Amino acid sequence: MPQTTSMTIHLPVDTNNRLEALAKVTHIPRNDIAARAIAEYLDLQEYQVRSIKEAVEEADSPHAKFLEHAEVVERWKKMA
Repeated sequence: MPQTTSMTIHLPVDTNNRLEALAKVTHIPRNDIAARAIAEYLDLQEYQVRSIKEAVEEADSPHAKFLEHAEVVERWKKMA
């Protein structure tokens, strides 16, 4: 079992009610639902930050290739 720590958060009443309702119907403790939700949010945000960083590094590289706007639009039209 991983080590845990505790924290206090303030939730909007509606969010808390939704969390309570989900915990009740799934029989999963609300703390577990909240911990999973936070972990999934962090995974997504870290992925996005990592992807942006990689794209900026690629754009800053000396071998970066940039397209004119019209060419990008044309490629999108062909894909649609």
